[in-house]
Amino acid sequence: MRLVRLSVLTATGALAVAGLAACGNDGTGGTTPAGDGPIAVAASDTACEVGKTDVPAGTVSFKVTNKGSKVTEFYVYAEGDRVMGEVENIGPGLSRDLHVELPAGTYETACKPGMVGKGIRGAFTASGSAQALNADAKLAAATESYSRYVKSQTEALLVKTQEFVDAVKANDVAKAKALFPVARTYWERIEPVAEIFGDLDPKIDGREEVIEEGMAFTGFHRIEKDLWVTGDVSRSGPIADQLMTDVKEIVAKANAEKLSPLQLANGAKELLDEVATGKITGEEDRYSHTDLWDFAANVQGSKAAIAALRPVLQERAPELVTELDANFTAVEAALERHRKGDGWRLHNELSQAELKSLSDAINALAEPVSKVAAVVAGK
Repeated sequence: MRLVRLSVLTATGALAVAGLAACGNDGTGGTTPAGDGPIAVAASDTACEVGKTDVPAGTVSFKVTNKGSKVTEFYVYAEGDRVMGEVENIGPGLSRDLHVELPAGTYETACKPGMVGKGIRGAFTASGSAQALNADAKLAAATESYSRYVKSQTEALLVKTQEFVDAVKANDVAKAKALFPVARTYWERIEPVAEIFGDLDPKIDGREEVIEEGMAFTGFHRIEKDLWVTGDVSRSGPIADQLMTDVKEIVAKANAEKLSPLQLANGAKELLDEVATGKITGEEDRYSHTDLWDFAANVQGSKAAIAALRPVLQERAPELVTELDANFTAVEAALERHRKGDGWRLHNELSQAELKSLSDAINALAEPVSKVAAVVAGK
């Protein structure tokens, strides 16, 4: 989830978004009756029409079709804007599928034309009871495995963020610059989990446009701007302290969260969407240009989620596993060409041809990853 995004993408980024959003487009315009398949969601620039708003508890599928002129997103929220599921980067005229596990309760759906703001919201209810996906032993093992991965990453995130904060407060600009992409690596690997918890994500990772949504510009990117634009962090101590406080809170929440197997599958795809809209375009780290660190971390996080689900996928869709393995290898090889020392080349050092090559590799990987949720859901 991103609370804010640039409204205009570069040509390379637009290609990536189009390729990713095309996954799941069945050409029907999203008019499939809810009783015969996924719940149809017609999203436009001014409306979010959900075909059915009261469903049995359990796995719920949506087909979101963008009938507007702006790129849009679709979310299912629980109380407190806790994200139960989301699909991003749905271009005009395209469709995307979402599979989400919903226990009995009340929820909100939201379309976000332009991918900004709180969205066009509506009430949604799941009633009755259903056997959780985690009742399947292999799916339960998958979520346990991935939870261990999240714990390992959050432990490192705490350590490296503290080192970064200490360098900022010591006014050690060179050290803080070196630590910025390193600390963010652990954040980017587990971002779909971190994004579950309302406004904590934009407080930690929001870009400057959060101001347009009535929020203060804080977190990693506020300090990034101070480091690379002004080169002065002498007054950034309070922002750094708040970043550390927010990271500690989100780590505690992430490690306590009981994940659904569908959150792993959806998260793997969300991380690739993040690459397409933030890393390929240079939007994410616009001041430092350290986007390839984030690119690599997003791919690693996506691969970790798929790896946790691998026993289930091998049993249910072995051909998909072969395709996933080949495409992850191709993306890693494409990225490795831009290795520089212990890190990566800066985004502004890459040519448009090099960026397009990376974009093409991500598009090819996104297609099989987009199929994983349906396999997990048994659809």
